[in-house]
Amino acid sequence: MNSTSPKEKQPSQFLKKMRYWFKRLLQLTQLKEDTDYEATIDNITKSVTFRGMNLWILFFAIIVASVGLNVNSTAVIIGAMLISPLMGPINGLGLAIGIFDEELMRKSLTNLVIMVVISILASTLYFFISPLGDAQSELLARTNPTLYDVFIGFFGGSAGIVALSRKNQPMAVISGVAIATALMPPLCTAGYGLATFQFRYFFGALYLFFINSFFIALATFLFVRYLGFPQTKYVDKKRETAVKRIITIFTVIVIIPSIIAAINMIRETAFLSQSKKFVTEIQETPYFENRQVFNVDRHFNRTEPVITMSVVGTPLSSTDITELQQCMRTDYGLKNSKLVIKQTGETIDITKQNEIIENMLDKKDVEIQQRDSVILSLRNKISTVEQSQSLSTQIAKELYIQYPNLELFALEDVFYYNPQTDTKENIPTAYFKWKDKAGHQQSEEAIVKWLKVRLDVTDIRVTH
Repeated sequence: MNSTSPKEKQPSQFLKKMRYWFKRLLQLTQLKEDTDYEATIDNITKSVTFRGMNLWILFFAIIVASVGLNVNSTAVIIGAMLISPLMGPINGLGLAIGIFDEELMRKSLTNLVIMVVISILASTLYFFISPLGDAQSELLARTNPTLYDVFIGFFGGSAGIVALSRKNQPMAVISGVAIATALMPPLCTAGYGLATFQFRYFFGALYLFFINSFFIALATFLFVRYLGFPQTKYVDKKRETAVKRIITIFTVIVIIPSIIAAINMIRETAFLSQSKKFVTEIQETPYFENRQVFNVDRHFNRTEPVITMSVVGTPLSSTDITELQQCMRTDYGLKNSKLVIKQTGETIDITKQNEIIENMLDKKDVEIQQRDSVILSLRNKISTVEQSQSLSTQIAKELYIQYPNLELFALEDVFYYNPQTDTKENIPTAYFKWKDKAGHQQSEEAIVKWLKVRLDVTDIRVTH
């Protein structure tokens, strides 16, 4: 007869307690029980509709986001994302696929396309007329999707559908999802790309928007199926079967390129991380004892990623380069990558290289000093002009009090050139305009004498 010792029972009891503790912590059963199916479907279906108020809100939000991206203001961009209605059609698409609702899927797709087109047109119009044409960091960040965007889209969408399906919807969570998933900035960046004819920005930003949208919709779909949302029933069973087949085919068609894109992003992220580690660590090896790396370019592509290094110093031999490439592929997991090393064709002593670099830096310092000198000279000229204008204004005020018939007075240094004597000089010149046409020669002569003393000059010319 087999008997179980107390020691053998303890592990199984511990595992049972752990499972029970995790169930209580996650409350998976309560998650389903707390789901308001009818209200969730109704709310998402209403948010899909795009006309009237939603159209205007989207237009205004796009302009606000474009301004924020243009002036590099994170706070403005966050505000625009909070009021954007873009999440509606994307949640609607995930819900429609989850409950096999053909009409909702068609409506969500149509409205999503319309929203995207209007958003791009609005942002293109803004950036076309905006005087600020440089791409700021907030714009550039929306042109190159990464693996993190996949995580943000999926888990942000998961938080969104869980919050939307609760009986008491936590609006703080829904607002946070709108900010985290950042659907609006990529569309604004796409508009910037069109307005400035930089199509790499346009396609990169659209690709980022597609990645975010897809994984939000995928998260919505998965939670709709997990939470047990009721599927749409059709009177005609044949039609129901056809609708399910069409939606399934559509889902597969969308999922396949998205999975490929996600895999490529994972590979690119791994390549960039490992290549950076490789370049940093090999510079501490004996291969680079008398050499220095001055530039590194890492270019990822699906067939053969390339690491290009610019090296100065004693040239590496072909054997050294082969060993470095083998090390890169075996020790750093960059199996299909290619290492290209650009180096000088002759041996240059490292001391001489440092002298060359120092000379280059000295030349740059001289150029900077020359520019600073020009800037200082211009500032001094501006200051002189401002002081002259201030003095002229004060003199004019004093003359208007002493000579009430004086209508206009101006005083300025005028450049005079005499071709006969080939002389050039700046002479203060006074302009007079009197209210009446009576002779004011004596008044002008008195003013000129006074000005010579006031300005401490020997010559002042008069014009009318």
